Amino acid sequence: MEGDFRTEFVRDPAALKHHPALVLNADYRPLSYYPLSLWTWQEAVKAAYLDRVDIVAEYDTLVHSPSTEIRIPSVIVLKDYVKPQKRVAFTRFNLFLRDEFKCQYCGARGELTFDHVVPRAKGGITSWENVVAACSPCNLKKGSKSLHRTGLHLVKPPRAPGAEQLRNQGRKFPPNYLHDSWLDFLYWDAELQA
Repeated sequence: MEGDFRTEFVRDPAALKHHPALVLNADYRPLSYYPLSLWTWQEAVKAAYLDRVDIVAEYDTLVHSPSTEIRIPSVIVLKDYVKPQKRVAFTRFNLFLRDEFKCQYCGARGELTFDHVVPRAKGGITSWENVVAACSPCNLKKGSKSLHRTGLHLVKPPRAPGAEQLRNQGRKFPPNYLHDSWLDFLYWDAELQA
């Protein structure tokens, strides 16, 4: 019975709510900003035990085994550098992130869908350069018509984003929970305000 509970707890995504560890690449940058690269405390402790990470900051909470005790890591750094991907996958999430979760016709936030600027019925293709985030009212207004027939205008022209651009976009949308020990590592390379 106890074994089942432990297995469920380790695999439960809600476990991230209790003492998650911020995972930094070997260059001390997060592996990703959105979603923020986090591991459960169990994964962080295991990686530290296997000598795959260095612990940079810790929570005040201790965990115990029969022979040792350890503070739960709050920030860990990978010992081996993971090369960031250069190519950005064309996904709905990445499209919304590129467009800052705003309708590209009216600027509204909220429930979004996506729209083909040049409608598929008129030969438009599904690509970074032809698809934008759109709210339902604007999407319905545009339908399969061209932009100039609807009176709608794009906030910005759609382009394929670079990996670094999407990482920077992700910084604008921090998660609901940020531990104090993470802040220096999340924004250390951000431009300072004069």
